[in-house]
Amino acid sequence: MTTIRLTAAQAMVRYLIAQKNEEGEPLIPGCWAIFGHGNVAGLGEALQAAGEAFPTWRGHNEQGMAHAAIAYAKARNRRQAMAVTTSIGPGAANMVTAAALAHVNRLPVLLVPGDVFANRAPDPVLQQVEDFEDGTVSVNDCFRPVSRYFDRITRPEQLLTALPRAMATLTDPVACGPVTLAFCQDVQAEAFDWPESFFAQKTWRRRRPRADWAEVQAAAEAILAAKAPLIIAGGGVHYSGACASLAAFAETHGIPVAETQAGKSALPADHPLNLGAIGVTGSSAANAVAAEADLVIGVGTRFQDFTTGSWALFRNPDRRILSINVAAYDAMKHDALSLVADADGALNELSALLGDHAATPPAPALRAEWLDAVAKVTAPPAGNALPSDAQVIGAVQRASDENAIVLGAAGGLPGELHKLWQAGRPNGYHMEYGFSCMGYEIAGGVGAKMAHPDRDVIVMVGDGSYMMMNSELATSVMLGVKLIVVLLDNRGFGCIDRLQRATGGESFNNLLDTARHVQPSAIDFAAHAASMNAIAEKVDDIAGLEAALQRARASDRSHVIVIDTDPRISTDAGGHWWDVAVPEVSGRTEVRAARQSYEQALTHQRPAN
Repeated sequence: MTTIRLTAAQAMVRYLIAQKNEEGEPLIPGCWAIFGHGNVAGLGEALQAAGEAFPTWRGHNEQGMAHAAIAYAKARNRRQAMAVTTSIGPGAANMVTAAALAHVNRLPVLLVPGDVFANRAPDPVLQQVEDFEDGTVSVNDCFRPVSRYFDRITRPEQLLTALPRAMATLTDPVACGPVTLAFCQDVQAEAFDWPESFFAQKTWRRRRPRADWAEVQAAAEAILAAKAPLIIAGGGVHYSGACASLAAFAETHGIPVAETQAGKSALPADHPLNLGAIGVTGSSAANAVAAEADLVIGVGTRFQDFTTGSWALFRNPDRRILSINVAAYDAMKHDALSLVADADGALNELSALLGDHAATPPAPALRAEWLDAVAKVTAPPAGNALPSDAQVIGAVQRASDENAIVLGAAGGLPGELHKLWQAGRPNGYHMEYGFSCMGYEIAGGVGAKMAHPDRDVIVMVGDGSYMMMNSELATSVMLGVKLIVVLLDNRGFGCIDRLQRATGGESFNNLLDTARHVQPSAIDFAAHAASMNAIAEKVDDIAGLEAALQRARASDRSHVIVIDTDPRISTDAGGHWWDVAVPEVSGRTEVRAARQSYEQALTHQRPAN
């Protein structure tokens, strides 16, 4: 057996370079890194030596780097993933939130935090978290519940099994999610005689499990018997590459489609069978059909509460759930009729079995009425009133082409965008709403732009989320990864303030002006963005925003546009109840009234058949 002597860190980098996807692209095209004493000497030296064969990108925040990596994987439909390395201690702990985000959203990312000394000779080292009862614990154990595969590398040769397991997890359609390899810092620098065969190029193909034939037949029988079926397209449609198959299936069998946050853009917005968003932030058209549907066909969705209106949306007493999902865990939820398979293959097999069977789609007027409502709420405001989020979205839509990618995360914008954004082509809508993580937006924009350098990436972010994490704006400028950032300043957490008041509470601690303060907050966001070398400007109104967006599209680097918005306004059209518990006892009459409404709404919940 021919061997080559390398450090464990050098071996890891060399192995990652050799991994390919079925398109012949690097499975792991590079690594984000912030170095510290836990990884600079070992992995740092190995990454520097790799050069352009395995690029290293430097971020400004560990969580931000991981968000960028996760967004890249999402934008690439999980065909590629990135590595992220940090030092031990706070550098590693900063990534835990990102790991949870990737876990919830079933997105691949390889996290390689440094760890304590395996030999324990210098214990306790700087930044070491000591467990008084367990000498094997370090801060990296925080990753265990938010990783799909976790390993601690305490000997170089452990990589011979750990790395293939990591790649298998990252490429598995069911197990896909974050992998954490906690890499002891002394082990990174230890040498070992590695089999050269370990570094041979390997291709990881996208596994496409076929359905059990009995499940396909049962699903077909359910569709044949349905009088009012509805398809709900989830993120699995994108990850399976099933957008074209979904369109063909809907058209052939006359079944309308509604989209989750992760599934949006699976069908072009102008497709006549696309009823728009579903659920709490859904369109009136999709939700009206969902309320009457006798068969709800989920394709690649995990039926999260925003999708189901907290299971109060589907009100037909005879309704059934058919769940087409590659993961049995998701397919069986809520007593669904399960079809466990790759979405693309399942839709094609089902279609063949259904033949020329076609349901009666809803009247076109339902969709037309919704689009008319969208046009009204996104139109420019009259007079000098502060614009709503919807009116800002309308301006961005008018200034964009069909190739644009709109990206956001937490707060009120995902709800408004889910309802109102008209995506022109697949992957034109990128929303992190599984974990609803504030601070994802700008870092996520970096990853999405790296995945699609030929498309405009328009990051829409509120002032509250921008304040949580904005440092990767500087990274975007440094790397030449151009973003268009539309920053909506409603002076605080406007979405949660609206929810607070809707549940009977008084505006408290959400808007800056109702939070405890000595001096009123006055942040110059344009100046802040400009200080990171982005082009930045503040506009006074929607007309100014539209003009600025044209300048931003022509800019040579990241361009930030700030606009003041009204925190009180959200789109009344569409939408659905969401289960947010209201106190049973309160001194406020508004809370008591909200509780009565809440108890009435609970009567519509039907979590299972």
